[in-house]
Amino acid sequence: MTGTWSLVRLILRRDRFLLPPWVMVIAVLPVVQTSGIAELYTDEAALRRFAASMGSAPAFSALYGPVLHWNAAAMGVWRAGFTPVVLALAVILTVVRHTRAEEETGRRELLGAAVLGRRAALSAALIVAGTACLAVGLIVTLSFRAYPAPGALATGLGYACVGMVFAAVAAVAAQLTESAGGARAIAISVLGLAFALRMAGDTGGTGWLSWSSPIAWGQRMRPFAGEEWWPLGLFAALVITLCALSYALAGRRDLGAGLLPPRLGPADAAPGLATPLALAWRLHRGSLAGWSAAVAFGGAVVGATAQAASGALGQNRQALEMLARLGGGAGVGQALIASVVSILGIAVSGYAIQAASRMRTEETLMRAEPLLCAAVSRRRWTASHLVFAFGGPVVVLAVLGLSAGIAYGAVTGDPGAHVPEVLGAALVQLPAVWTLSALVMALFGLLPRLLPLAWAVLAAFLVFGQVGALLDLPGALVDLSPFSHLPRLPGGEVTATPLITLVAIAAALTAAGLYGFRRRDIG
Repeated sequence: MTGTWSLVRLILRRDRFLLPPWVMVIAVLPVVQTSGIAELYTDEAALRRFAASMGSAPAFSALYGPVLHWNAAAMGVWRAGFTPVVLALAVILTVVRHTRAEEETGRRELLGAAVLGRRAALSAALIVAGTACLAVGLIVTLSFRAYPAPGALATGLGYACVGMVFAAVAAVAAQLTESAGGARAIAISVLGLAFALRMAGDTGGTGWLSWSSPIAWGQRMRPFAGEEWWPLGLFAALVITLCALSYALAGRRDLGAGLLPPRLGPADAAPGLATPLALAWRLHRGSLAGWSAAVAFGGAVVGATAQAASGALGQNRQALEMLARLGGGAGVGQALIASVVSILGIAVSGYAIQAASRMRTEETLMRAEPLLCAAVSRRRWTASHLVFAFGGPVVVLAVLGLSAGIAYGAVTGDPGAHVPEVLGAALVQLPAVWTLSALVMALFGLLPRLLPLAWAVLAAFLVFGQVGALLDLPGALVDLSPFSHLPRLPGGEVTATPLITLVAIAAALTAAGLYGFRRRDIG
């Protein structure tokens, strides 16, 4: 453990522009949702009707979990039910970045040549991630100071514990593979499985199934709905077990190696890998397939339950008003699909950032330099990755639109009408998603060390674009999000001007990034 606190200070210094933004954004979402609901529903009867409508809609139960109580605080925490998943994703990326990624780049070996304990790096990453989770929990608790203290504490502890569980999951994953990408894939797959189990348990009538997901344990603490504290024992047992397993696995492998042996490839590359685009396809195909499968599942759930949800919400004026602010559409089903598709469109921006950031990963791992020393220009190499940074979201959003449209059409009996309109609602998100891809390209070319800030920008867009609409935030703040300027489809009116403007902004940022990359040093 020698040198652990020195590494903690190093991590905090490296993440000083990245860690505080996502901690603050994640921490304020529950109370912001609560404030929005309290403004919309000013009396007890309205809150009860809203809770009954939301609780009877399978689509909302799948996304946010079960409705436990009708008061504004409980409904606000419920409406922010996807936030623990975002926190889990953030801590997974943080732990892998400071463990396996450090070994992959060789920095861990360089530091290990000094007076540094073998488990110091893993301990430092877990300490920073755990402290960030506790900070989120503390801010959440303090933000609910106007509400009953037990509920505020249960909310904060639930968030912090979910984050700690997946920090420990990432620590275990970092011991299994030789690559940071493989460790991220394993940990994010576990997160996806946990969310799918929670969804299945909350919508399929098998509530026991959700108990197999730690995401559901925070909800089972019932914040502002008659708190129960014993799930904290489940969190503690799982975190301790996973951390102990990660330390045990770390002691059984060599530095830079993983416990899962890498699959050795042929001595000579296949003819299909003779071009930069073919190599980029090889690097991006796993991520593209994973995101496509995830949105296909989410789209099918939303489409299949939209009709039932529209029947439950049809008589709730406040719920319709909230959906109108978040989405659009002439009918209840259309408004529900529009609101959920807009949220999933922001999620797809995460894939766009990940795909565009692959160039920086290849550069820091010194795999780009050998290619650029050959007969491959910087422009051609960059273009091969931009195909997936800009074309990948087209595929993912098309899969989202088709899965949701087919499921919705099958339920309503009119797939010929609904598939095109839902597909259009998904694809109209592209200009905003491309803006994030272009931002990453600009940072990669001009300020590569600041590239992680793209995730903070995405978090800000989520707050301004989604929560700002509920809270009537100043228009200048809401307009900062490109997603605020998109047509609300299906059912809304399409205006070409904002779409063209966003595409022009994306083109300008991409051009700036290409210009900067052609003129800066590699590394």
